[in-house]
Amino acid sequence: MHLAHYLGLLHRAQLNLADAFRQVGAAHGEEPDVFHLCEQQAKRCDGYAEQLRPFAERYAEEAPAEPDRLHSELFRGTRTGGIGLLRDLQDLYLMAAECDICWTIVGQAAYGARDRELLAVVRRCEGETAMQLKWLRTRMKQAAPQALVVAE
Repeated sequence: MHLAHYLGLLHRAQLNLADAFRQVGAAHGEEPDVFHLCEQQAKRCDGYAEQLRPFAERYAEEAPAEPDRLHSELFRGTRTGGIGLLRDLQDLYLMAAECDICWTIVGQAAYGARDRELLAVVRRCEGETAMQLKWLRTRMKQAAPQALVVAE
């Protein structure tokens, strides 16, 4: 069964996203909404990873290197200024999208394995990940005019 592979992928991706949210929040502390909401989202990602723990043990989680590779390719640290905020939010969006599709795939496997407990976790976390994506998209829309048109 390869479900363990995707559980490991999703678990690691959630931890990497939590770390990236914290870094972006700290780097853009002059934007109070970014600081507080990034901290809030990081805690949620940590919670999602924690909720996966019993299933990782049940299915003998494999820890693939792919999420770490994605993290290092997308997120090499924060940037400064308005354009830096926009790019950092875009990196977070791409990392959250990785988590989102992994939730979908794990959910399909949970259906196939008839694992109701895992399916309940997937439904809850997948919906909240969709909200993260919506917030990131909205915040990028807010930041784009200032960063791309008004700034020098």
